[in-house]
Amino acid sequence: MRAAIGALAAALAVSAALSAQSQPTAGLTQEDAVTIALASNKTITAARLRHPVDLAGVDVARERPNPDVTYEATKETPRQAVGLQLPVELGGKRGARTAAAQAAVATGDAETDQIIAGVVDDVRRAYIMHEGAIRRAALAEEIAGLFTRARDAAHARYEAGDVPRRDDVASQADWLGAQNDVTAARGEVDATRASLNVLLGRPPDATLTLAPAGGVAAVPDLATALSRAEQMNADLQVIDRQIAEQTARINVARSLQKPDLGVGGGISFDAEPDFSVGWRANFGVTVPLFTTHKAGVLVETAEMQRLAAQREAVRADIGAAVAAALARAAAAQAQVTAYDRDILPLTQQDEAFAQDAYQSGQTGIDALILALEHARERRLAGLQARLDFEFALADLERAIRGPAR
Repeated sequence: MRAAIGALAAALAVSAALSAQSQPTAGLTQEDAVTIALASNKTITAARLRHPVDLAGVDVARERPNPDVTYEATKETPRQAVGLQLPVELGGKRGARTAAAQAAVATGDAETDQIIAGVVDDVRRAYIMHEGAIRRAALAEEIAGLFTRARDAAHARYEAGDVPRRDDVASQADWLGAQNDVTAARGEVDATRASLNVLLGRPPDATLTLAPAGGVAAVPDLATALSRAEQMNADLQVIDRQIAEQTARINVARSLQKPDLGVGGGISFDAEPDFSVGWRANFGVTVPLFTTHKAGVLVETAEMQRLAAQREAVRADIGAAVAAALARAAAAQAQVTAYDRDILPLTQQDEAFAQDAYQSGQTGIDALILALEHARERRLAGLQARLDFEFALADLERAIRGPAR
């Protein structure tokens, strides 16, 4: 099996070297891809523009109401007057409004982090898909090599008169099918590379070289994964910020129950012969007769209860997603171990035995082709098990909204 893995790694290294002639780096790791996306992804760049907008909202909330200046002209004395009316907010309205705007900034930042976490998840999955496509292409080329040897052996035996023409034709047809698989696999490499490049903020056809694949990663235990999710999950953080913002909104609604005061004064003139210049002062208060703002407080309080229930639902969903991802990862890890340790080494031996048996005339072409087809199925299943493991870890990291390891 080690020889088979070595051959596959060599094929991947050759493919990476040919596709990365313009790249000086040794290869792009998944962590490198995430770092590049954080700096260059267009969705993340747009999401980060929300912060200055929310900060401007704080300045708007801090504004004070403007005074009213009035001018009056009448036939009565005094014939002219200039007045000033200054609204005075009571009940801490401005402070409550400012606190709500500041809480909205924190909510906006948390929602931006949520968008970033989603993009990072997309990058991880696109990386896994591109890496899997490269592995499939290398495997398709390796399988095509096996069918090439089978075709050559069948043709040589046909030329020697040891086998009928059917062996030569059948081996040629299977060889062409293997070449067709190589073409399809290479197309998938190009497609997944384009998807990953766009997520990295690069042109779709940009050259991209991945770092050599590592071994099977360790899977964390359930308690550790749940603890990390509780601390890092962006969905929970958004709801927590929304709850804090809703608390501020409740305070704003309560402050509106306090009536505002209006204080004013003015100067009157042109009232001869009684006086030339006079003055006046006034104040007024809103009487909460029809609108008491109790309904507003009830609305904001009900929204708080909804958010609290939603947080518990999201928390439960995250726990279920973490547990499911860990179960899939553990099963896939066991499958990968079985393929690496037992199934693929035996498959390699079976391939060699089938080739030798056909060349020595012990078996026919049908037995050789069947053995090669079984080898292809086992190798593809082994590759799929490894990809299932990587995707299970990606599901775990999506549930955590952060690294699982």
